[in-house]
Amino acid sequence: MKILANYHTHTKWCDGRDAPEDVVLSAIAKGFDTIGFSSHAMLPENVLDWVLTPDNIVRYATEIRSLAEKYAGRIKVLCGVEADYMPGGANPDRKTYGSISPDYIIGSVHFVKAPDGALVCVDNTPKELMDGIAAHFGGSVEAYIRAYFAQVREMVSRFDFDVVGHLDLVRKFNRRNPYFNEDSPWYVEELEATADAVAASGKIAEVNTGAISRGWLDDAYPSAAFRSLLRTRGVKFILSADAHSADAIDCAFDRFGGCEEYVRLK
Repeated sequence: MKILANYHTHTKWCDGRDAPEDVVLSAIAKGFDTIGFSSHAMLPENVLDWVLTPDNIVRYATEIRSLAEKYAGRIKVLCGVEADYMPGGANPDRKTYGSISPDYIIGSVHFVKAPDGALVCVDNTPKELMDGIAAHFGGSVEAYIRAYFAQVREMVSRFDFDVVGHLDLVRKFNRRNPYFNEDSPWYVEELEATADAVAASGKIAEVNTGAISRGWLDDAYPSAAFRSLLRTRGVKFILSADAHSADAIDCAFDRFGGCEEYVRLK
């Protein structure tokens, strides 16, 4: 199955390498009919210096929509965001991003709020993650992972957005730096509970190949086992590259293009 769309794309507006127009031109060259942009955002407040802010988000949307007009007839260009959920702070709700009326919102968890209030980054480096678990979860990997999935479930049940990003991001370092057993009963229990929550929300899950392009995994998010749980509950999927460069927008699409029945956004 040839997939002609990617909706999870990062550029120089956040932590991506290339300008949006370079990505559009790459998408056209690869035969895409749709390219969607999803810069990182953490509104209403901003805790990092490489994400969209209240001051520049409108300029971001203006540039993306200008490209949509420029390349109309050659490719459909969509303006979205990847919005983080941090309990008590940032949220991926359509009302929060009303200033740009996004075509779609990807809701993601990149920081887990610990019992002491600290935010532990899920996917920066293995050392940072292990240090965070030691300092804020008493060294318990299980407690950290259960907190991650509880935060994901809270996000999908509370907020108005379209796609759940990289549902099992906690797997990112587990191939090269193993730190938990993905067959453990407690982990499978978390997957089942999270699959139930996503299904109840009616949201779409992405099959995300980003960890492949960055060399951490040779598999997509969610895992095949997790996808099976989601599929049997009627959850729909899109295929996403989570691309941080113009040349990665179709990473492993040849491998994962036929693994699910995909839907389209817009």
